[in-house]
Amino acid sequence: MRRTISTLVIAALAVSLSGCGAGQNASTRQVNQVTDGVEASITTDGNNIKIVNLLVVAAPGGNAVLVGTVVNNGDNDDALLGVAINGSTANYSGNSVLPKNTPIVFEGDRATAKAVLAGFGAPAGSRVKVGLFFARAGEITLDAIVRDTRDTYAGVTAAIDVPMATPAPTVKK
Repeated sequence: MRRTISTLVIAALAVSLSGCGAGQNASTRQVNQVTDGVEASITTDGNNIKIVNLLVVAAPGGNAVLVGTVVNNGDNDDALLGVAINGSTANYSGNSVLPKNTPIVFEGDRATAKAVLAGFGAPAGSRVKVGLFFARAGEITLDAIVRDTRDTYAGVTAAIDVPMATPAPTVKK
C-alpha cells in the first residue's frame, strides 16, 4: 500500500513539475513576437524559404525601404525575382540568388540587397502588404509593420548605391 501511494505521489509531482498539468493556458504556450518584423516560410513542393524580421521603414522623402532577411534552407537553389510593397513594385538591387544557407539581407552592416519604393505614403505604425516573388518557391505576401527612421532604424536610407561608370579615355589626334 505504501509503495502504491509513493508511486502516485511521484507521478503527480512529475506531471505538475513538468508543466504538463498547466493546461492549454500555460504561460509557456503564450509566446509573443519579440521583434517588430514578421516571419514566414514557404515549405511546399520541396522548398524551404524562411523570411525573418521583415518590416518596412518609412524613409524621408516619401520612400519605403525593406528591412529583413531571406534564407533558403532547402537543397535546391532559388532566386528572389522581385519585391512589392503596398501593391507597387519596389526598386530592387543587389544579390538575388539564394543558394542553400546563404541569406539575402536587406539593410544593416551585412546587407546584400536593397528594396526601395518611391512615393510611399503609409505612416509609421501602420501595416502594409509586402510581396516577395521567388523563381522556384513562388510568391508569399506578408503583413508588415511600418517603422520610422529612428532608434534601430536611424541609419536606413532610401539611397541606392549605383556603381558610377568610369569614363573612357578620349583619344587625341
